[in-house]
Amino acid sequence: MDPTDRRAQARTLALTWLALVLAVLAVGWLITGPLASVVEPRDDAFERWLAARRTPALDTAAAIGSGIADTIIGVGIATVLALATARWTRSWRPVVHAAVLVGGYLALYVVVTHLVTRDRPPVEILDPGLVPDHSFPSGHVATSIVVYGGIALWVAAVVPRWRRWTWPLLLAPLVVVPSRLYQGAHHPTDVMSSLVFATVWLVVVSRVLLAEDRPVMVER
Repeated sequence: MDPTDRRAQARTLALTWLALVLAVLAVGWLITGPLASVVEPRDDAFERWLAARRTPALDTAAAIGSGIADTIIGVGIATVLALATARWTRSWRPVVHAAVLVGGYLALYVVVTHLVTRDRPPVEILDPGLVPDHSFPSGHVATSIVVYGGIALWVAAVVPRWRRWTWPLLLAPLVVVPSRLYQGAHHPTDVMSSLVFATVWLVVVSRVLLAEDRPVMVER
């Protein structure tokens, strides 16, 4: 690729990341500041309603659903698959794609959680060890989008014939979102914010870094 094109890609990704950081910070400051009196009561009421309907079976299901998007698990899956596919395709593009996706989201998460403090919902939290005031945004939801969505989009771009086997990965957030809410780890507005910013990041990064990928010929 021409160096000019690489610089253009880097500039697009950097500006997108910065815009997302500023947007998520703005949302966070609004819901913990001027809009807190409107947002907090509704968020808290929903979490109390959900907590009142807990059962042992649902507790187990939520733990599993949340576990698939633990940061360590997500980063581990992304790293292993990126290195494996890089060796298979003899290209570092899968590694770059995964590194930018996951690294960018983690950097955004660290910045936002340290600048916007929001307490966890006022219910028993079923996921022990969470930082009490790092409720906004949801790291698990973002992980489910950038990791599993990133895998699905990379396969669709490089090996189209495998697309039908990987599209279910795009459904991971549908499992993780209710699990995190059920466990009392996040407010509804926390997970909704992550759904939006992580999806935007996934789409932009994939469009920029997968634009030149060509289908890989795989024998049946």
